[in-house]
Amino acid sequence: MSHFQVERMPRVELDRALESAAREGWNPGWHDAECFWAIDPTGFFMGVLDGRVIGRASALVYDDHFAFCGLYVVDPESRGQGYGLAITQARLRHIGKRNAGLDGVAVMVSKYERLGYRTAHRSIRYAFTPRQATEPLAGVVRASDVPFEELVAYDARHFPARRAAFLERWIAQPGATALAYVEGSVLGGFGVIRPCRTGHKIGPLFAGDERIADALFQALCNQGIGGPVFLDTPEPNHTALKLAERYGMSPEFECARMYLRGDPELPLENIYGVTTFEAG
Repeated sequence: MSHFQVERMPRVELDRALESAAREGWNPGWHDAECFWAIDPTGFFMGVLDGRVIGRASALVYDDHFAFCGLYVVDPESRGQGYGLAITQARLRHIGKRNAGLDGVAVMVSKYERLGYRTAHRSIRYAFTPRQATEPLAGVVRASDVPFEELVAYDARHFPARRAAFLERWIAQPGATALAYVEGSVLGGFGVIRPCRTGHKIGPLFAGDERIADALFQALCNQGIGGPVFLDTPEPNHTALKLAERYGMSPEFECARMYLRGDPELPLENIYGVTTFEAG
């Protein structure tokens, strides 16, 4: 008789979870693991069948009010047998009474709805290959030039929780470039581009208006010349969609941002690129 149980994932299994995500075509960053682990080391789960890991997922608790679920992959030969649901139930127990977000692929949306999640909006992944570097506009500075607490507070205006431990590692990961836009003494935008299995991803890209978003986008793309650059845009931000179209970006993938206990009503008009589908 087979024996199955859900266990908490050790750190080494997180690397394997990201490799599974890469095989699914999700294109995670090369250094995502350390950043995700810093959020909640107890929030990673794996399904073990007869001593073999056959599924993995995360439920990262940011604070007493919000968590984010991701990295949900069950081995193809083990799907449709209830193992994934058992992993998901462990995640829900870990979340407790908190609100939780996730980015669900289309085939999973109805299953998440049965668990109580509701779609807030779609997000669309755009891609293009920048060919020529541009001179950064005045106002674009290194994120490290901005007091870190100010950066954390600005980020928290665009995310349902403060995430200092994550952000500290996200902006400093190897190969990444983190930029901010400052006018006078006012922080008006923030963005990061990081190396992924394929090309680079921009995320987050937060900006007070289209002009700032465009300036940061151009400056960030300088780090990805000659290879594909990806941007995950919330569909309700029509200005972000126009930015993607202006640079000849093509839609490649979409998912649904869903919440378990209500839409936190983030300022989507200022979110030109979500940070990551795996951790929010």
